[in-house]
Amino acid sequence: MNKADVLSRFIPNSLHAIEMLSLAIHLKQKWGQPQPMKIFIAGELTIEGNSHAITNPAVEAGIIHCRALLEFLGLGMSKDGALQNLARPRKSDDFGIEHFLNAIGRPLPRVSPAQAVSHHSGGTAEAERALLSVFRVANKGLAHLTSSFSMNPEETRLLKIASHVIPILIDNYLYKPHGLDAPLAQINSRPRETN
Repeated sequence: MNKADVLSRFIPNSLHAIEMLSLAIHLKQKWGQPQPMKIFIAGELTIEGNSHAITNPAVEAGIIHCRALLEFLGLGMSKDGALQNLARPRKSDDFGIEHFLNAIGRPLPRVSPAQAVSHHSGGTAEAERALLSVFRVANKGLAHLTSSFSMNPEETRLLKIASHVIPILIDNYLYKPHGLDAPLAQINSRPRETN
């Protein structure tokens, strides 16, 4: 993968996964319980089951992509649970925002924690909790299971906030300085028909 691939494939793919994370959280909250599901591909019924077959993996994948993009921006979680710039240097095959140039040819800086939390209308403290929830859930609930992990309504609410903040960060600190438009949304959902 090269830098052009990162901009044209990897970042858009991650943003689409985060978009699906937000939708999956919304649907899970709306429905409460899993719902019967049928998936049609090219007009043909291809998959049947319940909605957890789609929403659960969408949430998990979205969280991993959130974490990858936060780390790409240069953000991490300190040992004491605060948002910080990544403490470790990047590996030789890692891509980070600092590997990209702005429209006038200067390297883009890593995003600071203060910049990262400034793009949420609910305030900086809530934004920090939301971004930290990504690291907490990825570390304690997805990368390995621990007895200290519990996905609760507050964690879910924070993840939904993070799923809205991270695309804004990517647009403001990567695409706009490049003079590029952020990738367009790929997901459209429709209200369920009730008979």
